[in-house]
Amino acid sequence: MDHQYAPRDIETAAQEFWHEQGSFTAVEDPSREKYYCLAMFPYPSGKLHMGHVRNYSIADVISRYQRMLGKNVLQPMGWDAFGLPAENAAVKNKTAPAKWTVENIAYMRNQLKQLGFAYDWNRELATCKPDYYRWEQWFFTRLYEKGMVYKKTSAVNWCPVDETVLANEQVIDGCCWRCDTQVQRKEIPQWFIKITSYAEQLIDDLDQLDGWPEQVKTMQRNWIGRSQGVQMRFDLEVPVAGADSFEVYTTRPDTLMGVTYVSLAAEHPIAIEVAKTNSELAAFIDSCRNSSVAEADMATMEKRGMATGLQARHPLTGELVPVWIANYVLMDYGSGAVMAVPAHDQRDYEFAKKYGLGIKQVVASANDEAIDIDVAAFTEKGVLVNSGDFDGLDFTAAFTAISDALIAQDKGRVTTNYRLRDWGVSRQRYWGAPIPMFNLPEGGEIPVPAHKLPMLLPEDVEMDGVQSPIKADTEWRKDKLDGKPVERETDTFDTFMESSWYYARFTCPDFEDGMLDPDRANYWLPVDQYVGGIEHAILHLLYARFFHKLMRDEGLVNSDEPFKQLLCQGMVLKDGTKMSKSKGNTVDPQALIEQYGADTVRLFIMFAAPPEQSLEWSDSAVEGAHRFLKRLWNLAARHLEAASPPALDTASLSGPQQDLRRKTHETIAKVSDDFGRRLTFNTAIAAVMELINDVSRFQAQGPQCLAVEREALEAAVRLLAPIVPHISHQLWIELGHSDAVIDAPWPQVDDAALVRNTIEMAIQVNGKLRATIEVAIDADGEAIKKLAREQENVKRFIGDLTIRKEILVPKKLVNIVAN
Repeated sequence: MDHQYAPRDIETAAQEFWHEQGSFTAVEDPSREKYYCLAMFPYPSGKLHMGHVRNYSIADVISRYQRMLGKNVLQPMGWDAFGLPAENAAVKNKTAPAKWTVENIAYMRNQLKQLGFAYDWNRELATCKPDYYRWEQWFFTRLYEKGMVYKKTSAVNWCPVDETVLANEQVIDGCCWRCDTQVQRKEIPQWFIKITSYAEQLIDDLDQLDGWPEQVKTMQRNWIGRSQGVQMRFDLEVPVAGADSFEVYTTRPDTLMGVTYVSLAAEHPIAIEVAKTNSELAAFIDSCRNSSVAEADMATMEKRGMATGLQARHPLTGELVPVWIANYVLMDYGSGAVMAVPAHDQRDYEFAKKYGLGIKQVVASANDEAIDIDVAAFTEKGVLVNSGDFDGLDFTAAFTAISDALIAQDKGRVTTNYRLRDWGVSRQRYWGAPIPMFNLPEGGEIPVPAHKLPMLLPEDVEMDGVQSPIKADTEWRKDKLDGKPVERETDTFDTFMESSWYYARFTCPDFEDGMLDPDRANYWLPVDQYVGGIEHAILHLLYARFFHKLMRDEGLVNSDEPFKQLLCQGMVLKDGTKMSKSKGNTVDPQALIEQYGADTVRLFIMFAAPPEQSLEWSDSAVEGAHRFLKRLWNLAARHLEAASPPALDTASLSGPQQDLRRKTHETIAKVSDDFGRRLTFNTAIAAVMELINDVSRFQAQGPQCLAVEREALEAAVRLLAPIVPHISHQLWIELGHSDAVIDAPWPQVDDAALVRNTIEMAIQVNGKLRATIEVAIDADGEAIKKLAREQENVKRFIGDLTIRKEILVPKKLVNIVAN
């Protein structure tokens, strides 16, 4: 065995072996326990970054460990290949998005292979390929037929530069997250999927997800936002175009007696009707379009409004209150109308202060704390005041009493509402899956029939950066159905559609007769371990859960949830900030692979921090990881220069031999727990490093010494195999094994090796530690005290003092009291 550690040669040989042997090809086998491990697939942006490397290293370590436990492991890889960045890059590089995407996939695939990830590349998929999005289109048409899909004109966040709809989370301080352009509110026809129909299931089934971080489950609960409230009716004093009332939903009916005005959204039908005869109001409504519809922005934006001239009657008192249009009220939230209680809602408070509207306090502190309504709204729950018959009631009692009063007058009802809104899946860009709908000449639309799917996206296009090629191409729009002309929908799907079911398609990517092969899908699903960033806690993970339930109800899968365990890895930081190209603080994984080898990169990334915590980049730590691997290699080479060890005879081992063997099996126990239960790979690596240190210090004299040392080295190699698979592959061969370490079982603890024949005891003089001694585990108490007194440092501290007492704490310490 060559003493020189040559990672490039070692890694090339290992990867060629895995490829030739088909080591990672996953085949359904009902006789074996399956394990499906998946990391969130990447967008093919061009090159891997260290965040990718960390994410995929974690999943790969878990996959390899589970394989060594004897499980039938599936770990696939694919590409989240649609999306706006490809369009922007195509414009910049004067190419087509498809060509740019395919080239990036090829480069990144090669990088992943160089890192030695145990992927079944036979299952690779790219969401931009027709054999993938065909089934997504088919599924959408099924949802349409089941009444789960509809089209409506809706206010959206519109980026005028990218010319696309933005999700609320993509609006930051009122601007587009990509180009920093001021977002507009725009009303356009949109396709929606009724995720709200599953709101109750989505929130209740979070209780099934014991393997998910509580933080993620809390974020989803808050996003879905189940609340109990009251839906009530305000009657208009003068009807408008046949409308004589409007409804309001509130979770705070206890504040009803403090209503001083009501606010309508700019898009509310009553507001639009009044604006027809009020040019000033029409102009104000139009100005509201230049604002985000994100709730976070609604809370912080300047509150603007205009009186409609209408008045509505308070549902209990009958008093007239003015009706306003307000820019902080959204049509898509609740009923597009709010009862304004400025004393107890901060947004209403700011609006009322600005326009001189009434502020009436109706809730006081339950703790008799002073409240100054002249400073800010009091938004906590408390005791009712200035509320007539309801005075003195706390929130719960007031909720019941006021809702009962509304019900008695046929003015309201108690309801359960959700903050969640239906999923708008339309995007106005080109590089996405075409929405499979035909618009009819006489109006309306029908789904594209199955025999005409996939509705292909043309790939040989020129991007001008202004308009989607399929919107500009009048010929592409044309189609025929039963000989009659129809027009294709030119919007494309939100890319969250593709990422919501890719995990399921990985189970049967070659299946041509349907979206999923239920037998194969149900063998692998649900995913046993999912790995990805917490930034996907809401949208991607929520949509994937929703899609899974839709597929379940279509009979495609038989489980309720897609992912059993969820691990959210931390970010990779450099100089205390997240790595990014814009900050100029990135580290190129490719350069590190070429300099140190993939195993060094993997070892560093797994050792630097627990997986869920942020990782601070350190060049010196990368070098330290490389030094450790060289040391491991050299230690094995020195060991192999000696004579071949005999069979291990545990009954004949001496003290030092027993100590090293005990360390070996303590390490196996520690690493097994860290890998299996705790998922703390950094502490597992530290434990193996300690074992290697002990092997380095071990004086191998005699045949059994070599046998104990061989056992320690082989254990270390197997324990490290999921983390540094290439060097482990070669060392396993060098240590004389004909089978590959990838097929070796995980090492097992020999409980007998953990039994100690001796123990270390502390020796104190007057309560202060002065020495330690090694004694037989069954040593006599008097013999222990005698040995303690004979220690040189103990003698020095006793000196001329008289020993008054010797306190023996069995198996722990001896305290000699002297004065």
